[in-house]
This record gives sequence, C-alpha cells and structure tokens, in this order.
Amino acid sequence: MNDFVRSQWAKASRALAAAGAIVETDPDSAASRAYYAAFHGVTAVLASRGLSFTKHTAVRAALHRDLIQAQLLPTELGRDYDFLLDLRETADYGGVAEATRASAVRAIEKATAILTALEPLLPPADEVGQR
Repeated sequence: MNDFVRSQWAKASRALAAAGAIVETDPDSAASRAYYAAFHGVTAVLASRGLSFTKHTAVRAALHRDLIQAQLLPTELGRDYDFLLDLRETADYGGVAEATRASAVRAIEKATAILTALEPLLPPADEVGQR
C-alpha cells in the first residue's frame, strides 16, 4: 500500500473517530466528519487503483462508476455516500438548516458501513510502493 493510500485511509479512520466523539455536542461537525471519513476511504481505494480526483463530485462519480457499477460495492453504499454528501453540505452550508443528532448518528453508521466495505478493496499493507 503506498503512502498516499495509507494516509487517506488513516484520515478516514480519524474522521470517523472524531465524528463519534462529537456527535452529542455538535451534530453538524459530526455529520461533516462522517462524510469525510467516507470521502477519504473512497479516495484511498480509488488511489490504490491509480485514480485521483480534485473535486468531491468527481470522487462521487468515480465511486459510482468504478466501484458500484463494477459491482465491487453494493448499490446501497452509493446511496449512503450520496446521503453523506448531501448531509455534509447541509451541515456546512445550510444556513438555518442543520444536521440533527439523529441524522448525524445515521451518518456515522453509514460511514462505518462504507469503510467496512471498502477495506477489503485496499491492497495489502505489505505492498508498499508497488502501486
């Protein structure tokens, strides 16, 4: 696993842990962190396949095209990722609209499911520098 892939996976893990730690006191930030956990996890898997993107929408499109349509991940996880992206946009930019505690908890659950499904798609840790 190369350094970029490893760093993205580590960011995904840290973001998910942060989401869980703040969900009770700051649902908006927890929802945002849950999305970023999924984003960094997807970025890690795509990078391990030689793909890189600079926009969130491009990562989303690649998830659907290269992982879901290729049947490496179930369709449900694509819908979950879309939910996370939409909730993050509400949490970060929604003005008076905010994430609720319940929606943030749901976001953490969905991000956890996405990372769990992505992990087997990562190259083995001993393949340092081989991709």
